[in-house]
Amino acid sequence: MKKIEAIIRKSKFMEVRAALHEADIDFLSWWDVKGQGNARQGLIFRGIAYDVNAIDRVYISFVAREVNVERSIEAIRRAAYTGESGDGRIFVSSIEQSVRIRTGDRGDESLYNKEEK
Repeated sequence: MKKIEAIIRKSKFMEVRAALHEADIDFLSWWDVKGQGNARQGLIFRGIAYDVNAIDRVYISFVAREVNVERSIEAIRRAAYTGESGDGRIFVSSIEQSVRIRTGDRGDESLYNKEEK
């Protein structure tokens, strides 16, 4: 099992969510976040300095079975791509254990998407 986290442009969220749905990832969490990249700039308007480095982003997180990891990564990458700086990042980490609270199922059996045979 892998935990997949992505930070993407807010304007691309609906496309990424639809792409993940087509990749059989229906259960995920997301948060509106702000972030800062390499660009450093400020804006002065009517004598007041504003920091415009904080950029609106969406943080997506979900756990997937091994068979769904690559297609999930590609779904996010394709849907979030603009070709411009600031398209985002995808992070993948290992998950040791998962337990479904309601049934007590553990490991892959506790996840939401059926394993392909």
